Amino acid sequence: MILHSQRELGPLNTLALPGRAARFARIDSAEALRDPQLSEGPRFILGGGSNLVLTGDIDRLVLHMAISGRRLIGEDTEAVYIEAGAGENWHDFVQWTLAQGWPGLENLSLIPGTVGAAPIQNIGAYGLEVGERLHSVTAWDFDKQADVNFSRDDCRFAYRDSLFKQEGWHLSGRMAITSVRFRLPKAWQPNCRYADVAQELAARGIGDPTARDIADAVIAVRRRKLPDPAHIPNAGSFFHNPVLDAAQADVLKRAHPGLPCYPQSDGHVKLAAGWLIEQAGWKGRSLGPVGMYEKQALVLVNHGGATGGDVRRTMAAVQASVREKFGVALTPEPIFL
Repeated sequence: MILHSQRELGPLNTLALPGRAARFARIDSAEALRDPQLSEGPRFILGGGSNLVLTGDIDRLVLHMAISGRRLIGEDTEAVYIEAGAGENWHDFVQWTLAQGWPGLENLSLIPGTVGAAPIQNIGAYGLEVGERLHSVTAWDFDKQADVNFSRDDCRFAYRDSLFKQEGWHLSGRMAITSVRFRLPKAWQPNCRYADVAQELAARGIGDPTARDIADAVIAVRRRKLPDPAHIPNAGSFFHNPVLDAAQADVLKRAHPGLPCYPQSDGHVKLAAGWLIEQAGWKGRSLGPVGMYEKQALVLVNHGGATGGDVRRTMAAVQASVREKFGVALTPEPIFL
């Protein structure tokens, strides 16, 4: 195990924000986590850095999860079971499953980040959340000095939430996810509920889509709307879509007839944060080097040279505008460190 000191983390977060780790180690295998050097002091587990706002230097040990590997581990009459290392690129992993003829994750194509980070945030897009396809998670528990396994139910998935966030393990560094197993049903059904995907398929003249067709449609939609972090640093969707009770949503809908509303199974209603931000005048608007993307108001971008403080100022200004216009509070998705 090689420990580095004062490691620059700018290249390891998709917002390209500056910050150095007091100590840093790249983790290429689950066994590496057993090294006694990693048991000392506070830690932070870093994946692809796509859900992170660095606010400065980090006075702790940063473990960059780079465990690779993906394989079929079994199947039964109902599903195939796939395992991937925590450091696998999420989009590459999804495309690999499709290439193997195992559909089920196509709606989550082109989401940035790693496989190991996916359960923590319970990533989701276009009518699917990763928790719906997850079978189990294996992690290293630094306190117990042992591997621990979590079933899908153990993970307590909710909207952009999980046990790992609820217990604060993603911030304390107590747990490091090493691998994730997925259950992909053999009785596959296309998920085209979201209008953007349905419209893209219609524009391509596809009435009976395959999983590959849906993945291609999702990729096309995301590329039109979202900037590539390699060219315009960003952390993807920056705010949660707010969830209100039905009565509150109805009041807002009457006042703002164009407001997109998505009824949830529990009776609540999810609103489109991007629409709220755009209507509040922030689409394409910047405050210093940080602003909301010109093609999708939900995405906060770094136009160059931004710091974590710049991100906080723009975030607060957007939240204030939306609260003043709609009376709705926006909550950021990324972790602030």
